[in-house]
Amino acid sequence: MKKVISLFILFSVFSCKTHQPVGNFQPATRWISPPVLKKGDSVLYIAPAGNVNPEKKYMQRADSLLQLWGYAAKYPKNLYKKSFTFGGTDYERFTDLQQALDNPNIKAIWCARGGYGSVRIIDNLDFTEFKKYPKWLIGFSDITVLHSILHQQGFQSVHAIMPISLTRPNSERATAIQSIRDFYAGNVLRYEIPSDSLNISGKAKGVLVGGNLSLLVSLLGSKYQINPSGKILYLEDVGEYTYSYDRMLYALKNAGYFEHLKGLIVGGASVKKDDDFIGETVKEIVLKHVANKGYPVIFEFPAGHVVDNRTLIFGKKAKINVNKSKVVFEQ
Repeated sequence: MKKVISLFILFSVFSCKTHQPVGNFQPATRWISPPVLKKGDSVLYIAPAGNVNPEKKYMQRADSLLQLWGYAAKYPKNLYKKSFTFGGTDYERFTDLQQALDNPNIKAIWCARGGYGSVRIIDNLDFTEFKKYPKWLIGFSDITVLHSILHQQGFQSVHAIMPISLTRPNSERATAIQSIRDFYAGNVLRYEIPSDSLNISGKAKGVLVGGNLSLLVSLLGSKYQINPSGKILYLEDVGEYTYSYDRMLYALKNAGYFEHLKGLIVGGASVKKDDDFIGETVKEIVLKHVANKGYPVIFEFPAGHVVDNRTLIFGKKAKINVNKSKVVFEQ
């Protein structure tokens, strides 16, 4: 009984923090770009989901990149905490994130890794100070939850590699690293890649939105759900069964996600090994929902749970040009 009472008190303390919940708000129609980083600016790491393993040395590799590029790496109090799979308790992760959002001296928040857990700490976030001193939030996978919140609040954010991506050196990651370097420097992001045989040709301009498919589906029906209408939607995921992709894409289809897009970009979308449950590939599953919609569709875009995970800016207008031979993306 004492243990139950203690857990109840702990839950009550966390639930009654002074920060006010997001509450009801009208989704944004314009998205503010935080300031471009300058040499000497501070970049703070956080771990809002899975725990960071200090033995893997990827934080030191991230430090080296930031130092090389002229920025200062900063660590929160709880970065190396561990609570089961999480990077600390919900309260510890919430505290690090809230303090990062509030701190006017931090110019970018670079999520150390994904995993699972961001959705557990979002309901009491307060963006009052963040709106006075907006900064970039960088990450992907589980960080899609935070991208979606910032999108609803009216701010751009960055889908890009995280420090955990640097666990093992890989020459194929060079273009991804260069792309996040270009972002930090405020350079135009421009990618030219070979066209997949199943791409749908066309040109489009629109604000880029999206992220991890599983996370976007998990937010359907909530106040954090994004509205892709009139925008370019980007989707990616990793290691799902084809029937899971089928189910999730039907969920987006039934929510109207594919009806009024300017374009669709599909990044990494790997399946479980030897998976042939429904007799369709992921590309075929996507195409049955979008093949006749009249907008361009890109497959095998180098972003997501792939080594060459190139930087994308959510909330910023993008241009895509798709033909039989190549794809050009520009932001």
